[in-house]
Amino acid sequence: MTRGRLLFVAMLTVAATCMPAVANAQQLIFVVRHAERADAGMQAQTDPPLSAAGEARAAKLATMLADAGVKDIFVTEFKRTQDTAKPLASKLGVMAEQMPSTDTGALIAKIKSHPADVVLVVGHQNTVPAILKAFGGPDVTIADAEYDNLFVIVPATGVVTRIRF
Repeated sequence: MTRGRLLFVAMLTVAATCMPAVANAQQLIFVVRHAERADAGMQAQTDPPLSAAGEARAAKLATMLADAGVKDIFVTEFKRTQDTAKPLASKLGVMAEQMPSTDTGALIAKIKSHPADVVLVVGHQNTVPAILKAFGGPDVTIADAEYDNLFVIVPATGVVTRIRF
């Protein structure tokens, strides 16, 4: 090898080891069921607000995800999903986008249209399992009184992690 070529290879090697690795944007999807309803234990209302416990859980969620890089938030037309997302949306200055609770397919398409973003989805007892399944997650059942699940989906790998909060 000539001296010039050897110097060029040495410079390329140094440049390659000194430059930071380029990482592909990795989307994460956080999925939660709305926080506790104010009508728990009473006759169910169509669109109840959150209870005091639900408001506390929504605040806790905002604290947990404040530095997670959430860029998009999806909720349904119901107050309980909107109020669960509200503390985080306010903290981040992000407007939560309403999606129909009856059209999980449209929600999945919307999430997939944000491939480089970290997304929060606030759903319902009957929609969260379908959302997880759409991204390769396991079958999950959420009990009627179960509000403490935070699911973290890594779409590129299909890994789903359940955190209790």
